[in-house]
Amino acid sequence: MPYDASLDVSSFKEVLDFENTRVTIGVFSYNGAPKKLQISRENLIDGQWSYTKLGRLSKEEAVAVAPILMKAIETM
Repeated sequence: MPYDASLDVSSFKEVLDFENTRVTIGVFSYNGAPKKLQISRENLIDGQWSYTKLGRLSKEEAVAVAPILMKAIETM
């Protein structure tokens, strides 16, 4: 069964912008399944945002992400 965006429900989403990258923390439920935490990264390349592996976080990113993670977990 292919992915159907209309079945993916977001109950929390916050985006943190850094210099040429942004990290998104979200809580999603697909097709009524239990809520799950998602962390993603996008890099700015030639004026366009492109998804990439989250990989490692810098200290600055980790400090900014930590309280947002706790807010997201509270919504689960």
